[in-house]
Amino acid sequence: MSPLDLALEYMNIFFSGVKIETLANIFAKDLVFEGPFHRFTSADDYIKALLSEPPVECEYKLLKTFENKSDVCLVYQFFKLGVSATMAQVFETKNGKITKILLLFDTGRFL
Repeated sequence: MSPLDLALEYMNIFFSGVKIETLANIFAKDLVFEGPFHRFTSADDYIKALLSEPPVECEYKLLKTFENKSDVCLVYQFFKLGVSATMAQVFETKNGKITKILLLFDTGRFL
């Protein structure tokens, strides 16, 4: 899969809120996730966190994508229970797996 395909597969699984454990198929074991509220240094830890608090009643509208040989950036509008925010995620990939996810957004809308 291309970096864009991997990122879109992640988004589809994440925003569906079901079969979160299948993210293991597209994550490197040593995946690093960095966001404003959380940081994980393994795919297992990130997946366990998502399983304990699954994403529910949220959706996104893709605004822009940027891709190079191994990385992709998705810019999208996030919607959840009356909150809307523009977000960006940068995905680094290697050998057909996501190795790092950097999530960026204004946390003020969620506090």
